[in-house]
Amino acid sequence: MKLLIIGGTRFLGRAIVAAALTAGHEITLFNRGQSNPGLYAELETLVGNRDGGLEVLRGRTWDAVIDTCGYVPRLVRDSALLLADAVERYTFISTISVYADPSVAGIDENSPLGTMADETVEEVTGETYGPLKVLCEQAATESMDGRALHVRAGLIVGPHDLSDRFSYWPYRVAQGGEVLSPGEPDSFVQFIDVRDIAAWTVQATEKRLTGPYNVTGPNEPITMQQLLETCRTVTGSDATFTWVSDEFLVANEVGAYTEMPLWVPAEFAGYDTVNCQKARAAGLVTRPLPQTIHDTLTWLHGRPANYQWRNGMKPEREADLLKLWRSA
Repeated sequence: MKLLIIGGTRFLGRAIVAAALTAGHEITLFNRGQSNPGLYAELETLVGNRDGGLEVLRGRTWDAVIDTCGYVPRLVRDSALLLADAVERYTFISTISVYADPSVAGIDENSPLGTMADETVEEVTGETYGPLKVLCEQAATESMDGRALHVRAGLIVGPHDLSDRFSYWPYRVAQGGEVLSPGEPDSFVQFIDVRDIAAWTVQATEKRLTGPYNVTGPNEPITMQQLLETCRTVTGSDATFTWVSDEFLVANEVGAYTEMPLWVPAEFAGYDTVNCQKARAAGLVTRPLPQTIHDTLTWLHGRPANYQWRNGMKPEREADLLKLWRSA
């Protein structure tokens, strides 16, 4: 296939490019040329801003486009309308945050979607992110007359993840000692290795799939305890796990998913039980957890010693909370 990839040089985008190259596809990148500009120097790159700078795409044709960085419906609509006669399929990277009620277990593609009172708002915040993605999906589908695939991604993890929302755990457990561990040990967690969602996205585009697909993992349910114990096994550390309650974390204003990665209060627990049977039936396969942990750590070891973590609990904060927990 001839693929146009919008983005393509950061995290999921770079993994999609790698998967498409492995599959033998011909790739053109369209981006601003600002992030990792030399990463794929051998590929054709069209430089432009999708907000008013799409003209460089006009007059070209591809078999499909994969849009890795659409967050504002107006801009997704502009891209899709311009490309409607230039590509056969539009693959849009969306999110499981599109769903209206994240407390419900077993969310599937037919679950109610989030809405916005004012659909002209373009500022992306924690409250608007999901509903804006809903509108982006609608814009792509309408502009492409239904020829759009929506990859509703869960938490994406693995090498080159700059969010640190998963990386914290392999790193922290590797340090050993007493580890503050959130919530119930048997609570489920969901995430997907960036290389697995990238491979599936390319395959689904090849198959000309359309409509929404929830895409997260692992294939077999995994608990927080299993995750931490697997981190300990992979790293060979002496870490011990002290489990503290949801109520304690909420009372002490611990930031869900940020300060305490992978932990969410009960009202968001549905994000860890999302139904992905539709994507699995369409070929989604996830790699073994130890491989993701090992490869993430290998990548982390290559970061500068003075790297400032974007998420995760600071050691002094962890020590204070453990002391407070024991004294309660």
